[in-house]
Amino acid sequence: MMLSAETDSRKAGTVWVLNLDEPAPEIAPRVAATFRQVGPDAAAQLVQAMQLDSPAEIHRRFEAGQSCYTAWVGGELASYGWVSFDEELVGELHLRLRLLPGEAYIWDCQTLPAYRQNRLYSALLAYMLAELRGGPLCRTWIGASRDNLPSQRGIASAGFHRVADLTVTRLLALRQVGVEARPNVPDKLVQEVRRVFLGDRDKIWQEALAMVKRH
Repeated sequence: MMLSAETDSRKAGTVWVLNLDEPAPEIAPRVAATFRQVGPDAAAQLVQAMQLDSPAEIHRRFEAGQSCYTAWVGGELASYGWVSFDEELVGELHLRLRLLPGEAYIWDCQTLPAYRQNRLYSALLAYMLAELRGGPLCRTWIGASRDNLPSQRGIASAGFHRVADLTVTRLLALRQVGVEARPNVPDKLVQEVRRVFLGDRDKIWQEALAMVKRH
């Protein structure tokens, strides 16, 4: 009797994009908030908000040229988001995202629990897009886990277009990551997603067990 390999296929994340010459909505949060880009001088507040043990990771990001945008309520850090302009590691999928000049990737966004359900995330995204339009950039990417519905709603409210899903298929100790187009998305744009997230490949294979051990 032959044993068949068990596979488990799922949609793990959704990729969104916005060209910066497109109009995007202005979003007002439900609480009085101020928005600003911060630098290393805000490391102490970011360490606390991000629940880090030290500011080393914060300083590493700034030294690598990444930008951080924040929302403040009553003088307290309420929401933050990071932007990369060349390459970045994409969370649990362990994908090395690579951007072309003129592209940006928004990632590691979080609204602190006490300030959620106040439209701060979508308002912060709108602020970030307005700031990014002032430079040489032409396109912004963002992703979200498929089961993170509040994040998905916030991204949609900020004007991003849902273009593709990142799929994961497990086969024993391996997993395959691919791109599945959303309905009515042009093939050329889907190929751009593959360029950014999969290095111009249709699918990539990863060692699933090795990644579990490294966590």
